Amino acid sequence: MKAPASLLFLCLVLLLAGCSERDRPLDSPVRFEGGIFGSFYQVTIADPLTQGEARALEEGILETLEAVNASMSLYIDDSELSAFNQSPQGEWQPLSDELMEVLAISQAVAEKSEGAFDVTIGGLVNLWSFGAEARPREVPDETTLAERLEVIGFDAVELDDAALQARRTRDVVVDLGGVAKGHATDRVAAYLDREGIEHYLVNLGGDLIARGYRDAEAEPWRIGVEAPLDDRQEAQYVLPIRDVSLATSGDYRNYFEEAGQRFSHTIDPRSGRPIDHHLASVSVLHPYNAWADAWATALMVLGDEAGMALARAQDLKVLMIVRDGDGWESRVSPAFVAYFGEARVAELGLAPEAEAAAE
Repeated sequence: MKAPASLLFLCLVLLLAGCSERDRPLDSPVRFEGGIFGSFYQVTIADPLTQGEARALEEGILETLEAVNASMSLYIDDSELSAFNQSPQGEWQPLSDELMEVLAISQAVAEKSEGAFDVTIGGLVNLWSFGAEARPREVPDETTLAERLEVIGFDAVELDDAALQARRTRDVVVDLGGVAKGHATDRVAAYLDREGIEHYLVNLGGDLIARGYRDAEAEPWRIGVEAPLDDRQEAQYVLPIRDVSLATSGDYRNYFEEAGQRFSHTIDPRSGRPIDHHLASVSVLHPYNAWADAWATALMVLGDEAGMALARAQDLKVLMIVRDGDGWESRVSPAFVAYFGEARVAELGLAPEAEAAAE
């Protein structure tokens, strides 16, 4: 029995309408946003996109983020990282390419920073109430602190890159909070590159990668570096960037107070205690965000003087905001000045510090 002509016509109209909606061009830029890793993500694309292309890209971005989360989260009991932390000491465990890559970056920064960055710090992060272990926000007792401090150290994780395996030689909790978000930022950027997207900005909770330009006038992406204010978000500097990543580590967002003293979420692996110095934030520019993320954490732990000395030694592009009484001052590394140029650095109001750093 043949379908009525009117029904066939209706189906054709609906099919064409669906095709038309998918092919509808969207106004540029297109932004995708949501929550992930206990923070947020924003992906802004300046390339021309249709409705259908945008929908497919958003699905791919979410799949990429969820894959990293499923591998490296300590808040997911059956994640790859959780399984590694529960594995028997001394036994080699096969790991994915991505987890091995992140562990290798972590070990490299740990060695170069002489332990200021250390992913085996998970037990201490939990003890100070900033990790996945549910604990009240309070200063831990000295005995428990000493016990957890005794076992940590980046030498407690051994990597076999050729066989894609790793093992824990002591009962440490590997916490990738200082590098995994940067790695996820890199993975989203790599996905967009594979899809042929040329102009975009990926922002995962302040870890960023910029590619190309933000508009048809070939303007660079403009990234705000926050002032260290507890009560509001306010850009202290706006950096014009393209084809580079940026990660910032600061002590003015996640902390608790006890008896009038502030305890930062950034723990010094060498002392087992929250950092306590004048450095308020560190921003690092690097081709890869996982490296920028890890370096920003390491320099934040070291403080302004030792951190800047290491930044110079490693030729890192670094902007520091350092507390000075009731205000603050900024310092930049020679590589930062070389990247932006002296004229642009002067426009940003960073010239005096840049000159001091270059001496």
